[in-house]
Amino acid sequence: MKREEMLQKLRSTKCFDIAIIGGGATGMGVAVDAAARGFSVALVEAYDFGKGTSSRSTKLVHGGVRYLEQGNVPLVMSALKERGLLRRNAPHLVHDLAFVVPNYSWWEAPFYGIGLKLYDLLAGKYGFGASKLLSREETLERLPNLESEGLTGGVVYYDGQFDDARLLIHLAMTAAEHGAALVNYCPATGFTRDFEGFVSGLTARDAETGEEFTIPARIVVNATGVFTDTVRRMAEPDAEDLLVTSQGIHLVFDRSFLKAESALMVPRTSDGRVLFVIPWHGHAVAGTTDTPVESPSLEPHALEEEIEFILETAGRYLTRQPTRADVLSVYVGLRPLVKSDGKTSALSRDHLIHVDPTGLLTITGGKWTTYRHMAEDCVDHAITLGRLDEHPCPTKALHIHGYMENAESLGDLQVYGADAAAIQALAASDATLASQLHPSLPVIGAEIVWAAREEMARTVEDSLARRTRALFLNSKAAIVMAPRAAELLARELGRNEAWAQEQAVVFCKLAAQYQVQ
Repeated sequence: MKREEMLQKLRSTKCFDIAIIGGGATGMGVAVDAAARGFSVALVEAYDFGKGTSSRSTKLVHGGVRYLEQGNVPLVMSALKERGLLRRNAPHLVHDLAFVVPNYSWWEAPFYGIGLKLYDLLAGKYGFGASKLLSREETLERLPNLESEGLTGGVVYYDGQFDDARLLIHLAMTAAEHGAALVNYCPATGFTRDFEGFVSGLTARDAETGEEFTIPARIVVNATGVFTDTVRRMAEPDAEDLLVTSQGIHLVFDRSFLKAESALMVPRTSDGRVLFVIPWHGHAVAGTTDTPVESPSLEPHALEEEIEFILETAGRYLTRQPTRADVLSVYVGLRPLVKSDGKTSALSRDHLIHVDPTGLLTITGGKWTTYRHMAEDCVDHAITLGRLDEHPCPTKALHIHGYMENAESLGDLQVYGADAAAIQALAASDATLASQLHPSLPVIGAEIVWAAREEMARTVEDSLARRTRALFLNSKAAIVMAPRAAELLARELGRNEAWAQEQAVVFCKLAAQYQVQ
């Protein structure tokens, strides 16, 4: 996946079958589906792949227990099926995780027990494990850090966990392997029209060089998540909003707050959402909130009341009360929710496909777990709208780049799957690339080099936030890592020392926003 080669494809292709705006989970899913069907595909992303919502999730591949409570059985069934397909197609990135729902009232065991049995039933052959009631002792055995006062027992059920940004990069590599042209830091600037006034392609600009592109396409797909309506208004200035936006924050702590391989799930909090405390990459992640926001932003900020809400709520269930000083990182994700009159926490996570009068095809809403199904639906619509040749969708059984069974044997390089051997070879060839960039995190220099050579990382942020997850796990450690990462990137990308120094400074300013003061 070489950026210059991708740019050359944009320059040389006379007309793409499908051009996609947006390099998050939805857009990349559409690119994989369309390219795997044999269509010519272009994708442009204004910043880095996964810069927005797609790298800021709760790290769960799940059916959505709370959607079951809302009565949205079709969404839950679809998500549970997709969860199973994703584990099958990317076993190096998706694995089972046990969730414990603690019971502090007599009615909770039968209430949640029955609900989770229904959850198992809806999963069918795609199930991850059977739920069961736990005694008080069994609950504490699974979650030693759980508050024991008043505890009567619990329920355990199984869902999936993943690394969102790593999956996104491997989806990009999968699309590239099927011939798609994917370019980051290449914002769409407008649309071209045919003689009838319908969208016939897009214009874009390489943010690194300023080069302008015209990308003709039979169909243009808008897959820009929370920025959906902004892009729609590029084609139709008076377009009414399809979305409302809410944000959820996550606090990251060291693993001592969750001395277990199981996750804690609190099914009902005061803001109407569930609270998770989950193990992830050797840390504990607590979230999430649900706060309406007026307009989307690229780097949303955690509100003070959100931070206090998670600290206070998590503290009710953990033996050790987390404090602001314990927070290693805070990250914030925005949710694109299809417009309704209800509270954002009650809005559906179903996706929406919309065709504007200009012929622009928009796909929005949904969630990470259902990205593949969303993409299939979108490409089916694109075939009809663009009068493309019919080709069946192959992605139900399509192995995602890096596919490797039993990848846990790779230790910290598990998320690379089959690519881990090449990273290990890099480290073996140069001892300076084998050492960790910070003692608190397992990231080694070879990963930064690999990110630049093979995964289109262009900045220190790309390499420390999304190709590796350093910024999300420990923002202070990531700041210490930045100069070395910048040095390695400069060497790989042919940049000078001044560029490296500037990159480190820019990243450190960003990383400060991931700290709780």
